[in-house]
Amino acid sequence: METLVTDKVSTFPTRYARGWHCLGLAADYKDGKPHRLDIFGTRLVAYQGEDGALHILDSYCPHMGADLSTGEVRGNELVCPFHHWQWGRDGKCASIPYCKRIPPRARVKAWPTLEQNRLLFVWHDAEGGAPDPEVEIPRIDACFSAEWTDWMMRKMVIQTNCRELVDNLADLAHFGPVHGSPASYFCNTFDGHVGYQMFQGEESELLGSGLRADSAYFGPAYHVTRMSARTGGQTVDTLLLNCHVPIDQNSFELRYAIKVKRVPGLSEAENQAIAEAYAGQAHKSFFQDVEIWHNKIRIDKPVLCDGDGPVYQLREWYEQFYTNVADLPAPSRKVFECKAGTWRQLDEVPEQARSQLHLI
Repeated sequence: METLVTDKVSTFPTRYARGWHCLGLAADYKDGKPHRLDIFGTRLVAYQGEDGALHILDSYCPHMGADLSTGEVRGNELVCPFHHWQWGRDGKCASIPYCKRIPPRARVKAWPTLEQNRLLFVWHDAEGGAPDPEVEIPRIDACFSAEWTDWMMRKMVIQTNCRELVDNLADLAHFGPVHGSPASYFCNTFDGHVGYQMFQGEESELLGSGLRADSAYFGPAYHVTRMSARTGGQTVDTLLLNCHVPIDQNSFELRYAIKVKRVPGLSEAENQAIAEAYAGQAHKSFFQDVEIWHNKIRIDKPVLCDGDGPVYQLREWYEQFYTNVADLPAPSRKVFECKAGTWRQLDEVPEQARSQLHLI
């Protein structure tokens, strides 16, 4: 299919993506202590103030360079360990213990934050723009429902550029060789800031039969999958979280989490056993990808064949998060479907690929 190969994508810029980035479970930051974050090529600090909200600031004190993440939380302020200058949640210096006059330039950057789906997010924009309300992280009702288990999360560091992870959204061909889960149906839709994938497979070595995985990137770094498969005589419904935050251009923090829908009629102990067993299988499947990422390099212009799918179109979609807002093209939607090993570009999303993510 000719439209699947193009030279429009250039080498990646050195900036980091514009959008919301997930920092893991919000509860992990609500202990009254500052938390160090080595991300976006710098160091930040996250903490909960007495107002109950989570705040994120640049971590290096502009006074004499001390690391605020080694200080302490006092009320809604962060106290520098070096000279005890106190920094408010807005980034302004609130007090200096040995001086009444606060210099007008005494401020650090305060980063926009968001709590959603029991998770903490931070907004990054190389141009310094405020969060775009059009790209807010959607609520997942399952995260607030007793019908589902809590997130079971793992964190790791991957030593490559984070784009290598995003490529998986369009990489149909790896499911068989890497996961033992060949696809019987596959569809990608790139629609504004959301990139969708619909995957269906008859049999998976690790995850069961009749596998259906309906997933989406909401922005550049937050990926959610609604998955269903039959295993051990039960149909297991799961939610998978796959999100990343760049440490620098050659490494990123990766958080992978799963929650499982409880089976009606089973005891809590039985449901927990099913959830933990399936989470173990899902983690094992995911680590098959991790092993690849740990050992690969970045190829900016890969040599593709007809069966590889819309890898270049995915990268064109992904480039929007590295492009100045004023230079962004008008939003568009592109649909690519693979049936019986043949790719084609469509004008509309086919019924078989209609997203069910709104049901979560």
